[in-house]
Amino acid sequence: MARNMQPIVKRCKTLGIEPSVMGYDKSTRRNPKQSRKKQSEYGIQLNEKQKVKFVYGLLEKQFRNTFEKAAKRPGGTGENLLIMLERRFDNVIYRMGFAATRREARQLVSHGHFYVNGKKANIPSMELKEGDVITVKEKSKDSPKFKQLRDMIITTPKWVTIDVDKLEGKIVALPTREDIDVPIAEHLIVELYSK
Repeated sequence: MARNMQPIVKRCKTLGIEPSVMGYDKSTRRNPKQSRKKQSEYGIQLNEKQKVKFVYGLLEKQFRNTFEKAAKRPGGTGENLLIMLERRFDNVIYRMGFAATRREARQLVSHGHFYVNGKKANIPSMELKEGDVITVKEKSKDSPKFKQLRDMIITTPKWVTIDVDKLEGKIVALPTREDIDVPIAEHLIVELYSK
């Protein structure tokens, strides 16, 4: 499987986003690198697509397939795309606070540390739905990673709940566009793919 091995902070500077969006506390310069040339419309649209791919940790083929599924659903394509990305298993684990970054969440999922509705699940791209219950496996609860979670205060978005003592979380509602805190102009991605 292909992986993106680029340095996180360097890529954040290039795309003009704060590293804190990716879960990293390393500070960068206050002013992102300014380009001397005016960026074309295509360049702006491409940059927005690259930003979303980078934040959610997707490769081009995965992103394209997700976009095509979002286009087939009723409603706005851009909003559907972002909601589908928020509902990915690895992103939900990140949002519940079981992982510090989306990359770490993806690794925890692929290593099989979680159950979804009592069944083993290790596919990070799996799209979860309202009412799904995510629990940490009994074997994994004894690991230092999950033991330290019990002492932490975890803030979650309003569409998920978490019980830190049981190491269990539930999706109580579907995410909406307002729940997505990353600054994304999804209409630019739709315009890029509609050419």
